[in-house]
Amino acid sequence: MNLKELHFISSSLRDLKKLPDEVRQAFGYALYLAQLGDKHPSARPLRGFGGAGVVEVVEEDSGGTYRVVYTVRFKDAVFVLHAFQKKSKRGIATPLADLELVKTRLKLAEAAYAEMEHEHGQEPN
Repeated sequence: MNLKELHFISSSLRDLKKLPDEVRQAFGYALYLAQLGDKHPSARPLRGFGGAGVVEVVEEDSGGTYRVVYTVRFKDAVFVLHAFQKKSKRGIATPLADLELVKTRLKLAEAAYAEMEHEHGQEPN
């Protein structure tokens, strides 16, 4: 079993740790499955990112709706881009400000992965 490395971009780890225990455990399991190359049952491609490379998992509890967004675009790594509580009561769409944050952090993840590959003497994917 080959486990991909798990990396957190910007404040995503700190934000994840602030979520309720049950939600955090569900997201932890989803991220573990992603590291194995598998997919959590509630994982879905995040719209607007060209396919299944950016994934969102949604969990709900009595306190509200929570989301974790990560990318599986890279051969040897999973990058957590964002973890947050959805504040809007209207609709199920991910708020625009959160989508913009994901776009910015995805660029950071791409740069970090390229640097990792460079350090290991390999060509980036």
